Amino acid sequence: MHGLHGALGMPTRHPHNIPLSVDLPGVDESTWLDVIQKMDEVYTKLVADEVALEEKNAELEQSQQFIFGLLTAMSDVLLACNQDGLIEETNRALCELVGREETNLRGQPLVSLLADASSLQHWQRALAQVNALHEGTEMEINLLHASGAAITVDLNCTPRHNARGRHVGYVMVGRPLGELRRAYHQLREAHEALKRTQQQLLHSEKMASLGRLVAGVAHELNNPISFVLGNVYSLQRYTLRMAQYLDAIHQTDLPSSLQALRTELRIDRVVEDLPSLMDGTLEGAQRTADIVHGLKRFSAKDKESFAVVELNAVVERAMHWVKKGMAPQFSIHWTPAADCYVTGHAGQLLQVMMNLMENAYDAAVAINATNPQLDIALERGATHATLRFEDNGPGIAPENLMRIFDPFFTTKSVGKGTGLGLSISYTIMEQHGGHLKAENGLEGGAVFSMAIPITEGH
Repeated sequence: MHGLHGALGMPTRHPHNIPLSVDLPGVDESTWLDVIQKMDEVYTKLVADEVALEEKNAELEQSQQFIFGLLTAMSDVLLACNQDGLIEETNRALCELVGREETNLRGQPLVSLLADASSLQHWQRALAQVNALHEGTEMEINLLHASGAAITVDLNCTPRHNARGRHVGYVMVGRPLGELRRAYHQLREAHEALKRTQQQLLHSEKMASLGRLVAGVAHELNNPISFVLGNVYSLQRYTLRMAQYLDAIHQTDLPSSLQALRTELRIDRVVEDLPSLMDGTLEGAQRTADIVHGLKRFSAKDKESFAVVELNAVVERAMHWVKKGMAPQFSIHWTPAADCYVTGHAGQLLQVMMNLMENAYDAAVAINATNPQLDIALERGATHATLRFEDNGPGIAPENLMRIFDPFFTTKSVGKGTGLGLSISYTIMEQHGGHLKAENGLEGGAVFSMAIPITEGH
């Protein structure tokens, strides 16, 4: 409050110091007292007004600091201009985005920040819409960076009014589209990962239930198959003995009635057929035993006889057996890699590869019986080795992609497939710490990828 009296043109001493003995015509002592009292009132009011003004100034300063803190903390860009399009207010996010200082932006035309003619058209169209509808609108424009680069931003433009409700300008708030696109991309990736996880959980639950069922069925089948195999081996020995005995008998002179019976019953033909019948029965029983063994392995959870395996050699062995056993006319193009070692069961990996090759042959023959082809390539990454099997068949129907590894699901005709091959292959790859994936190729055909961790130190 210092200097207040001097500023008002008043004496700097207190009114009570005015001498009361000044003689003026028509002025007595009571008049001087009234004057002094009025001056006291004025002085008190001035002091009170100055205190109130200082309080208001302090409140205004706090409000300004609060607003400045909000503008500074905003991650979205803020741009306010008047009706003539001159910039009145910005925030730090905008200044950093365009690479300019706030003092260099204030009072400048907003159009000076636009990078191209298209952005100018969008800006003018947005203003026209805001003025016509008296409500906000969105626009996508390119702002010009101090370096000359264009930055695409998505802005929401709204009208700005004063305390009386009069339209005095515009306010724009938004953020760069690059951030929005990255956020959307991350959200989409998270959503896809969640869907894959959900599918894997459902599949794992089904596979676990099937594993318990298969274990029981395989156990029940194992005993009668063992009986069949044991009996067939015994019958083979008995057949040899019976053949020797009958041969010895036929060397003697048999009565004509026995010779006629021998001819009528075709004993010689029966003796000749018995070995092939036994071999066929033994082969069928052995194949059934192999199926049971596969079912047991499918339901097993432990890793049996794992060792270091070289993948190129396993692929070449699978190609040899497939072409020799069922598809000599199958054209397989094989692109090997450098020696690639993994830890696993060579027989199980061979089973997976042969299953994928046989399925590729069946699919290719379905539409291209004269020229079935399969491309196999081994790619070695930093942590995993990936084998790709790409055929020239019809591909996988979209509605079947999610079911391709389900147990007993098959698109083959009755008697051509059981629907267990891919399911067992999927489980084998999981047991090896890898995965099996199915998709359609860009130029048609199906693509199966089996990935497995590479063994460290090899």
